[in-house]
Amino acid sequence: MSEGDAALTAAEELALARLAIDSGDLPHAAGHVAGALAQAPTLPEVHETLARLAAVDGSGGVDLFPLHHRAFVGTVVARAHLLAAAGRPAEGLDLLAAATGHSPGVDWAGVPWVTAPELAERLDPERTARILMQICAAVPDPAPRAGRAALGPYLTLARNAVTVHPDHALLLGAASALARRVGEAALAIRWASRGVRAQPSKLGEVWLGYAYRSAGRTREALAALGRAVAHDPDDLAVYADIAGTLADHGRLDEALTWTDRALARDPSFDCAVHTAHRLRYQRDGEVAHLVALADFVRDHPDDTHEHGDLAECCRGRPWLGQLTPAGGQLVDALRGTLHPTPAVLRLTVPEPPSALRAVAAARPELAVEVASAEPAGPDPWSPRRPVTRQLWQHDGGTVRPALPPPSEEAARRIRQVAQPAWPHPPAAYDAAVGLATLDLPDLLGLLVHPPEAPASALGRVLAGQDPSLWVRCVQVWACLGLLHHRTDEPWESSVRRQVLLDLLWGVEDWVTEAALFALVTAAWVDPAVRPDVARATAERLADVAVVARQRPVPIAVSLAHLALAAPELDPPTLGLAYRLLGTRPGRPGGRPVGLLRRIWRRLTRRPA
Repeated sequence: MSEGDAALTAAEELALARLAIDSGDLPHAAGHVAGALAQAPTLPEVHETLARLAAVDGSGGVDLFPLHHRAFVGTVVARAHLLAAAGRPAEGLDLLAAATGHSPGVDWAGVPWVTAPELAERLDPERTARILMQICAAVPDPAPRAGRAALGPYLTLARNAVTVHPDHALLLGAASALARRVGEAALAIRWASRGVRAQPSKLGEVWLGYAYRSAGRTREALAALGRAVAHDPDDLAVYADIAGTLADHGRLDEALTWTDRALARDPSFDCAVHTAHRLRYQRDGEVAHLVALADFVRDHPDDTHEHGDLAECCRGRPWLGQLTPAGGQLVDALRGTLHPTPAVLRLTVPEPPSALRAVAAARPELAVEVASAEPAGPDPWSPRRPVTRQLWQHDGGTVRPALPPPSEEAARRIRQVAQPAWPHPPAAYDAAVGLATLDLPDLLGLLVHPPEAPASALGRVLAGQDPSLWVRCVQVWACLGLLHHRTDEPWESSVRRQVLLDLLWGVEDWVTEAALFALVTAAWVDPAVRPDVARATAERLADVAVVARQRPVPIAVSLAHLALAAPELDPPTLGLAYRLLGTRPGRPGGRPVGLLRRIWRRLTRRPA
């Protein structure tokens, strides 16, 4: 369905519809009535005009609202009401359910004929059950509170139908599923229990188990789901449901016995595979489980069932689902957290060149001075290994880009894709494909000449909260764009690999982190490059550890998080990463950073 043009108000649409009826232009009138219904589906004046149009048409008006491949939702709803008026309410309910699937939060069914008790008497109970199941498939479980009122008419229909057909098992189960979604857990349990008593079945026990689970009655939920397995031991989706229920209550080992049982029957069953990898990651925090899940998703692109397990595990975790905010005096100055705000900021240790450039762009009034004494340990502004491409030039306490700015087209493209979070590394790789046609000079130029943030909600929040985050976003996505550069070249001899390794071993900078994230992402996407990326990650982290014994390394913590996100890293390097982070292995670490959490709250805050 497509929404069409909403330039006119419902009142204006009705006025034009009446004029068209008076002039005999009924198709034109029907279009305006459909437009009014789309905006005000329960407004009495809309239904009065629809009834007048149907009466003038002489044949009930149904044919004035034909259904095409992409029908306008107002047309669908108008046809539904006219079918009900013509004595075909089941067909009308089918269309209303389709409209609810299109826009679940809109009160499409809030009209008298849907909630009238006599409708349930006219409908076959199995048809009613199927309609309720169609509605349930269209809304989350539980439904958002703001959208539950729109489902109220369907719940009334369910009540009326259950009253007329008190022992119809399928109807009772479907009604229970709807009640559960709108927060009526006790009613859901009562209906599902009646359905199981009327006709014991696997599906009935599943509905009962879900109802108990919604009510927080875990023991009864597990018992019902266990009975469902006894009814049909080959339905492996129930095994995954039991595992998920156990895991929700911290019983991971028990949960994994159920996924193991399912996988023993079918190693490729998608629900069990997704659940098992998610639970194993929750148990021990090893990224290998998530990489294996990503491999499974890549190798099974035709799975019809949607899963969010990989994104759920990566959400909010450093580099798995978001970049890490930078630290240091310069970033504190950008965020306005230094009190009192100094006129001159004196650095005892040189900070990353990207930080200096970000401060110069966002806080030009702030003077930055670098201590004249030589810092302990290796010079942070010199490459850690000989490299072909230099991003920065420095002279004493100043640093400047060694590359020209990118083109306007490159700036436009990066504004379209750059953001501080992503579902998981393969999704970030896919999203960066829009940068594939940028030239190498443009991608490198973006790293040292990040354009201004876009004039969007995200751009405004990043610029207001922490301008350094936008700079880091640009660098991360420019490096992801490098992964799409000349992909026809074999990895070992490719330009993209050579450039990313140059960036990895260049000066200590935010670009180092962005380059390593791109390499780690390449390893997630392509198993063939994993040994090479693991080797580069281990060598870079070992170098950071050596330098960190002599002086602070601002990027050390972030590189340690990146190491924990890398596939096939050797145990000693993993241990080193944990030591740099000051944590121990065993559970997923790195929950959402407070600053990014606040930014997401601002972006998703509902207007008053």
